[in-house]
Formats: sequence, structure tokens, C-alpha cells
Amino acid sequence: MAEKTMIGLVFVEGYADWEFGFLSGAAVEFFDARVVSLAPGRKPVKSIGGLVLSPERGIDHDENTDLDAVAVIGSETWFSDAPPDIAPLLLAVHVRGGTVGGICAGTLALARAGLFSGRGHTSNGHGWIQGKIGDYDGADQYRDIPFAVSDKRVVSASGTAPGTFAAAFLETLFPAKNDDINTMRHLMAREYGSA
Repeated sequence: MAEKTMIGLVFVEGYADWEFGFLSGAAVEFFDARVVSLAPGRKPVKSIGGLVLSPERGIDHDENTDLDAVAVIGSETWFSDAPPDIAPLLLAVHVRGGTVGGICAGTLALARAGLFSGRGHTSNGHGWIQGKIGDYDGADQYRDIPFAVSDKRVVSASGTAPGTFAAAFLETLFPAKNDDINTMRHLMAREYGSA
């Protein structure tokens, strides 16, 4: 029996409730992956909506050597004076050929780790990343679009694009299931087609 694809979701205090549900739910339900929650010090964190999450793991890369992918969920903590340093985790997953993603302010962790260098990416608007952390490698590759961008196993999205973030992220992990992912995209888009 093949081992399940392991996906880590990184949560910090004030994480955005709406940014990970499509990804975690679809990964488990449709693609039989295993999703684990990570947070600094393995300490509980509270969402914007007040929900408390008790993480399964910390953010140390040595604790997460089995991850095939990692996604950083947005929070204002990522642009605070002392955001957690998760670059070692992100780079370790990326170097071993895994997928790394960031949504909303989670993209700041990817920018700090240098993962946008030479890669198309997006976030919460043109100049938003620089406005929070200053210049970064790959700023010239920014795409000001309302949906997720995937480039060489690095996936990014604005906080208003959890659906396309989930689809693009899963597409990098399960390329043979492209038809299923497209079906998922169409199902999620139906809500907006009638708005």
C-alpha cells in the first residue's frame, strides 16, 4: 500500500479561517492525502474568528521530514515586528521536490525565504509585499491577478482566492488527477457565476 501524500498547514496566531478549508478538505476527501497542522512551539493558536486550533506539530524542519508539501496560511502575524522564521522548513520541503504555498500574508514567509526568486507569484495586490517587508528577490515576477499562481512547485494567492489556491496547490501534487481538479475548480466557481 502506497503511503499517503503528507501536507502540512502552517498556522500562526490570528490565522484566517477561510483560507485553508478548500485545500484541507479536498486533499483528504478527494485525493486521500493526510493533512497535519503546524504552529510555532506546537502551541494552540486562535483564528481571526476566535477558533482555537491545537497543532499536531511544531514548525521545525527536523520534525517535518515526511512532508510532501507545506502551505502557509495568512495572518497579520506574518507582517508583525517578529514573525516566526519558517524559512528552514519551507526550503527543506522545496529542496526535496515538495510543493510550497502561501496565501494572503502567508506569501510574506515565502518571499522572506527567497522562494519567489525567478518565479511568477501573486499576493494581496501590486506592491503589497514590498509595503510589508521591503524589497525581495523576484519582485519583478509579481502578477497582479485575482487567482492563484503556480510556478515550479511554488503556489501563491491573495486572501480572496482560497479556491484557486487549493486547486493550484493540489495540481502540483497530483498532476495525474488534472480532470478531478478541473471538476473541483468548476464546482467552486459555480457560486460566482450566478452572482
